[in-house]
Amino acid sequence: MIYRVRHVTAYAYESPVEMATHLLHLLPRPLEGRQRVLRAALTSDPAPARRAEGLDHFGNTTAWLYLDRPHARFTVTAEFMVDVTAPPPLPASTPAWESLREAALRRPDVAEFLFPSPALPPVEGARAFFASHFTPGRSAGEAAVEMIAAFRKSMAFRSGVTTVSTPVEEVLRRKAGVCQDFAHLMITGLRMLGIPARYVSGYIRTRPPPGGVRRVGADQSHAWVAAWLGEEAGWVEMDPTNSLFVEEEHVVLGWGRDFGDVSPLLGIILGGGSHSVNVGVDMEEAEPVPG
Repeated sequence: MIYRVRHVTAYAYESPVEMATHLLHLLPRPLEGRQRVLRAALTSDPAPARRAEGLDHFGNTTAWLYLDRPHARFTVTAEFMVDVTAPPPLPASTPAWESLREAALRRPDVAEFLFPSPALPPVEGARAFFASHFTPGRSAGEAAVEMIAAFRKSMAFRSGVTTVSTPVEEVLRRKAGVCQDFAHLMITGLRMLGIPARYVSGYIRTRPPPGGVRRVGADQSHAWVAAWLGEEAGWVEMDPTNSLFVEEEHVVLGWGRDFGDVSPLLGIILGGGSHSVNVGVDMEEAEPVPG
């Protein structure tokens, strides 16, 4: 499936910003056999005095913008087209979930997602929230299928009750939140059970098929979870917000330990005072690109 995405972030400052440096995670990540980037462009107004692009520690595409002229407004626009393929299905057999921690520790690229991260310290309540699905000796895949199917029966999608810094304990108390909260909750619980899990940032197609149900998260950034379920299964992507395994309707920007590693836009500014921000996202199916 080919998608066209346009993501606009606009800041308005109370007073001019004299200088600014911004780190952006707004360009899609190429993934062999999963996601092919056909076109990608990133622009800003005002234009930066200097711009650099590269990969971060996790291999995500990043851009750095340096602005040295006073500006009262700042707008960043990311536009791209990607060809997305559904991830492979779960293998018929996966190892017992208790064995995953030891196996992960032999893989440095996996092990770093096994431990607490800056935004996700240990939370016993998160372990308890998921523990009923991970009974002794049960296969990791079987437990994951039950866990993702049951998630939304206990959590309500409700915008405005949390912020980007809301701790997992508060999400558990409210039993409500948005996609970022649900991803953080599931990642914390899985890590405390000894299962590597990472935060995935991107977008989701929300136009339902005829007679279908509209997906939650329309016209905005989305977040979900990838859990490592053994050497054969590898990283399995799950969307707790919609209680489903990820298919071809999810576009990946990047991944990290938690939201802080893949925040769409981080900046250090001199001046500005208070500010307001508006974000708009359009995602639609597109025709194949000639050639």
